[in-house]
Amino acid sequence: MKVIVIGATGTIGQAVSEQLAARHEVIRVGNSGGQYQVDIANLASVEALFDRVGKADAVVVAAGNVHFGPLADFTPEQFNIGLQHKLMGQVNVALAAQRHLNDGGSITLTSGIVGAEPIRYGASAATVNGALEGFVRAAAIELPRGLRINAVNPSVLEESMDNYGPYFHGFEPVPGRRVALAYVKSVDGLHTGNVYRVW
Repeated sequence: MKVIVIGATGTIGQAVSEQLAARHEVIRVGNSGGQYQVDIANLASVEALFDRVGKADAVVVAAGNVHFGPLADFTPEQFNIGLQHKLMGQVNVALAAQRHLNDGGSITLTSGIVGAEPIRYGASAATVNGALEGFVRAAAIELPRGLRINAVNPSVLEESMDNYGPYFHGFEPVPGRRVALAYVKSVDGLHTGNVYRVW
């Protein structure tokens, strides 16, 4: 299969690309690196990516910015980062994929543990992750041509503890390799409307 991995230069994206490349043709896409570049917050950029890459069998999104900060200091502009990038960015990919994936293709998005286990400074991330999972469940019953959609909900990664550890006291980190398996299950499996938790 031909699989587009958006966010392929990030920690999760690299692990997912490596796992999938054993059996599939992987197209690595980043914001500024990779074989192709895309701004997922811009639907025209997403459509242009699909036009350049051509028909594919699956798309994985392991990308999306969100702002972490104290709720008392949050501005609408800071909250909007997660809404426009991680939430609408992934929705943009799903909307475009309806027209560009082959019949029976799959879409895999990324939420995160903060949607179910809130953390200090994570109000925006919790909102976005919860909304993404709601979108996946609803989109699954409407997608045409046998297309499937799932989400992966990872805990904090072992590889990211240097950067994010202070936000996740008491959480057990998981290795990127283990998280990547959930994306493989989504791409290679038959389920739709699922949220694969890797905690």
